[in-house]
Amino acid sequence: MEIAGITLTHPERVLWRTQGITKGDLAAYYAGIAGRILPHVANRPLTLVRCPSGNEKACFVQKHPWAGLPKAVRRVRDGDDEWLAVDDASGLVALVQMGVLELHPWGATVDDLERPDRIVFDFDPDDGVPWAHVVEGARAIRAALDGLGLQSFVKTTGGKGLHVVVPVEPRAGWDAVKEFAHDVAARLADEQPERYTTNPLKEAREGRIFLDHLRNSRGATAVAPYSTRARPGAPVALPLAWEALGDDPAALRHGIGDMPKGDPWEEFFEVRQRLPG
Repeated sequence: MEIAGITLTHPERVLWRTQGITKGDLAAYYAGIAGRILPHVANRPLTLVRCPSGNEKACFVQKHPWAGLPKAVRRVRDGDDEWLAVDDASGLVALVQMGVLELHPWGATVDDLERPDRIVFDFDPDDGVPWAHVVEGARAIRAALDGLGLQSFVKTTGGKGLHVVVPVEPRAGWDAVKEFAHDVAARLADEQPERYTTNPLKEAREGRIFLDHLRNSRGATAVAPYSTRARPGAPVALPLAWEALGDDPAALRHGIGDMPKGDPWEEFFEVRQRLPG
């Protein structure tokens, strides 16, 4: 089978057993969604989750090139390090051929690795935290950002949390962006310490939502919009319109076979704004 110019071996291999999703299905999904996902992953270093035998078997994280890397997957030199990047639908399908089920891009492009062009606020709730609290937190961060003159976007993670993402012009460095994200998150945690924490330690999260600002560090990543997740149910990290963010998490859970029409983040790359100060 050939998809997007890539020869797919064993396209019948099942990657999510319960849903019956095969390698061929996943490759067809990424080829079909390429116009939406590529603006968020192309020309960026990637951290990948590879599950060659499916999500129920051994999975591992891959950040650096490996033997037999397809030509459609590019090597990016960064000092003594080498990262991985793709540029087109062929690159996406080549990753599927190599057993990739998740794509996590940097917040900066290959052309400017030292200056990120997006800020991510990750709402990571402890088990048992009501979904409504996660939604309220995302809306509170949005209001705080609005007050600073920054437009933000929201997406599901394919898990139990949410990401609030702020596009910015690539002017400030990693340290400044991480400090800004910490300050905004800490303000919310200080206002409602019974509900939120910026402490990454597991015991500090008990019954609360971890406001993870550390995804704004150099080399850190966040799951891409429209990326599948190597989790039961084969969920997709789905961009949302703010008005679509409701109190029923099941209504926001979509897979590759029932993706909503249209792109609620269509304006994302048209936003021009800078880090305050």
